[in-house]
Amino acid sequence: MSETVRTHHRVRASELVGRNWLNTGGKSLDLEALRGKIVLLDFWTFCCINCLHVLDELRPLEEQYSDVLVTVGVHSPKFEHEADPVALAAAVERYDIHHPVLDDPELETWKAYAARAWPTLVVIDPEGYIVAHLSGEGHADGLAVLIPELIAEHEAKGTLHRGSGPYVAPVATSGTLRFPGKALFLPPGRGSAGSSAVSDDGAAAAKGSWLVTDTGHHRLVELGTDFQTVLAAYGTGTKGHVDGQAAGDAATAQFNEPQGLVLLPDDVAASVGYDVVIADSVNHRLRGLSLRDGQATTLVGNGIQRLLETGPARVDEDAAGFTGQLSAHPLDVSLSSPWDVVWSGKLNAVVVAMAGTHQIFGFDPCTGAVSIVAGNGLEGLLDGAAHEAWFAQSSGLAEDADGNIWVADSETSALRRLVIDDAGTVTVETAVGQGLFDFGFRDGPAAGARLQHPLGVTVLPDGSVAIADTYNGAVRRFDPVAGTVSTLARGLAEPSDVIVDHTQAAGSEPLLVVVEANRHQLVYVPIPKEAQQVDEGASRTQRPKSPVAPGLLELTVRFTAPTGQKLDDRWGDPTQLKISATPPELLLSGGGTSVGLRRTLELSADVPEGVLHITARAAACDGPETEDGEIPDHAACHLYQQDWGIPVLLQADGDTGLVLDLRGMD
Repeated sequence: MSETVRTHHRVRASELVGRNWLNTGGKSLDLEALRGKIVLLDFWTFCCINCLHVLDELRPLEEQYSDVLVTVGVHSPKFEHEADPVALAAAVERYDIHHPVLDDPELETWKAYAARAWPTLVVIDPEGYIVAHLSGEGHADGLAVLIPELIAEHEAKGTLHRGSGPYVAPVATSGTLRFPGKALFLPPGRGSAGSSAVSDDGAAAAKGSWLVTDTGHHRLVELGTDFQTVLAAYGTGTKGHVDGQAAGDAATAQFNEPQGLVLLPDDVAASVGYDVVIADSVNHRLRGLSLRDGQATTLVGNGIQRLLETGPARVDEDAAGFTGQLSAHPLDVSLSSPWDVVWSGKLNAVVVAMAGTHQIFGFDPCTGAVSIVAGNGLEGLLDGAAHEAWFAQSSGLAEDADGNIWVADSETSALRRLVIDDAGTVTVETAVGQGLFDFGFRDGPAAGARLQHPLGVTVLPDGSVAIADTYNGAVRRFDPVAGTVSTLARGLAEPSDVIVDHTQAAGSEPLLVVVEANRHQLVYVPIPKEAQQVDEGASRTQRPKSPVAPGLLELTVRFTAPTGQKLDDRWGDPTQLKISATPPELLLSGGGTSVGLRRTLELSADVPEGVLHITARAAACDGPETEDGEIPDHAACHLYQQDWGIPVLLQADGDTGLVLDLRGMD
């Protein structure tokens, strides 16, 4: 049986230093106060989809070991907005975080623990020593083995203290909506007419209505055009995954943080028996909703979070019109945090922003076919052919009059576009944005303009594009003819979606409807003839740059399989590195994809600084091993993966080696 080896080299955990504590009832914590507990530090930032995945992975462990395990979220922000304590408090409430959170805006604790990526997990034993350093997602199984080992060891030594932890629940927000995500206009005749949950306000229904994903309440709400009148509510309001009746007194259907939604064309809806497709993000599924009777169904997804190139689905690279056709039944396909959906007339399919794998998917409601439209799954900003393009947590979609799809690519603070020709071939372009670590609030020519983590996008009547510039609290406008960015509105509280209003009388000044997530409401915003001009500068993520010497750099990614697992070497080396750089000229040699977790890179002395993009993978399967040392048939297997963007500064006295932990154990 493969075992996790712990060395005798014991490293004392550094103190927890930051600006403030949340979820502690106003008390500050230190490691001395946590002595006797197993402490799990979760380094996260609330923009990061992978960090949100880890929050959900940890919940069962926190519940099972509540008397011995204390999780401490260390919030070390990437974006400027995430350093705002009010925004952080809202995020802690929004994501139902039930453990103490340290606000670390200056990345002091991040640097003390040598964190290099979001998310990073560090396990501290009851005596205050570091026993594990883990990067990325998918470590719940390993922790489920490690925690009982630590319990047994420290109970025997008398150093484990059982009892309640320091978490204190905050006062929850109340109101009709709670952190709404996206909204959809329902024209007259397509709303809740015929539903048992409809209000008697026929006048409101005659104008149409707005269907809103009430994300924090895990349901959908249909509002009148005053944004106050509730016409219908879909779902029980309790997180979960249950199909069935979604509306009315007999509602049984459940959702889990639903986000985007799209109204199908009339003929398609009549054919398939449902009207709306919903991105049910935490359930990792697409759901269907019939507005006539409130019936909710699961359309795509098995509920298992998708990891790249894994799961029962196979990609056929020769599938016409798409990057890859997934051959599995739609209910056997794994998805990862679908965040928005839009109907594509050219593809005759629902296009899905698959935030968790940094890709764009397609779903044909009539055939059930699921496909990869664009993106190879690597996180970053790279244009070109669909199968070569990189995205970064795409979170908003809109179709323009030419049938192309605009994309709010949140982690690169970018506005992207899928250009679709008449044959269905997709090419990716960037209109605004520079990369993973570049953001700001600047109007003007698109090449110098800056956004900050946009989540929503819509096409205006004149063909320009409005953007929910979420972390700038603004609505921005991109003019593709002039190639410029301007500001339409400011002072909004994390706008997560923006939609053109369709209810105004002819000749009226056009309006936008903005989903204001952190004020739990929808608001109207006028579209002025002359947009304001803003230049508050461009910024970069204030992560420390790693000083490295030009020339040869020895890269090592450490990985130790959890106890009870063995590296899956049945088909050769089960580990892999994929390496590139921004700018490309930084990397003279050592780039590309190959097996193994060690690589010699050669860095150019002519490039003063840049970013190394590193993706590491390792596959391990459950034991125990058979007598001949082989992995038994039908063993459960696990893929461990992490993407790093390492900012580097080239200097003569810099490091000649770089060590990263995919799963390091001390």
